[in-house]
Amino acid sequence: MRGKAIFALLVTIFMMTPVQAGEVNTFQTQQNNPEQPDANNTTLYTYSDGINNFWSHFSDNDTDSVDTFTEEDDNGVITIKHRFTMTPVLDKRLSMTVGGEIRGNFNIYYNGDSDSTDNAGPCQPSQTPNDCDWLNVTMYKGQTKVFQHTENPWPADQWKNIQFSFFVEEGNETWDASNDNPIIEITMKVKGDYQESNFIFAGGTPGAYAIELGEGSSVQLPIDPASFDGVFQDGGNIGDAPASEDAPGFSLVVASAAIAMAAFINQRRDTPEQE
Repeated sequence: MRGKAIFALLVTIFMMTPVQAGEVNTFQTQQNNPEQPDANNTTLYTYSDGINNFWSHFSDNDTDSVDTFTEEDDNGVITIKHRFTMTPVLDKRLSMTVGGEIRGNFNIYYNGDSDSTDNAGPCQPSQTPNDCDWLNVTMYKGQTKVFQHTENPWPADQWKNIQFSFFVEEGNETWDASNDNPIIEITMKVKGDYQESNFIFAGGTPGAYAIELGEGSSVQLPIDPASFDGVFQDGGNIGDAPASEDAPGFSLVVASAAIAMAAFINQRRDTPEQE
């Protein structure tokens, strides 16, 4: 009987050992992917191959990207419309803190014709809309426009560090994985009017646009750390208590252990005592 008792006890201990480690490790692995957000990594960085591919993710380094994207046209209009779509796509639910700030930080350069007497901007879009437009930075969650920042003009042939912020409004705080994949869109239009009539005469200003990538141009999101809790990832709300205080599957394990013990006790009762 002692052998059976010891065996039953060992079975009970074994069955009470947590059995959900695989799922927990999988979620931790997803959180540790530097291109995905986590509680300590909430800044979305922009990248480009320097030609015509643009993307973003939450890692501050990407060896496939150039440090600075540039485009030039001595005598013509440069039309910038770059969409930095998160790649790989967002793989989890996020909840932004209502009232929290979405903060943009971009380093932009341009050169080109200026219609203003003080050379304070690329041109006056209201007067020459086909030739120029001021810098606009727009943030999307999927197909939904979250905000748009229009930068005031600054002198040509200069870099400018552009910083801005927007507050998260109630009702727009949940970003649901790939359905709300973040996109940063940058638009601008500048005109170059540099001309050479002969070897002696040359006049005008060549057009140029440039943006620093990676840490040079990014958006910081006010992601609630509770977004990364299992309850929220499973479809619950921020602040919801877990369905059970026990570990996942613990109730089933305890029930199985109880059945094993009951079987052992019944077996002991059915065994005739030796005289």
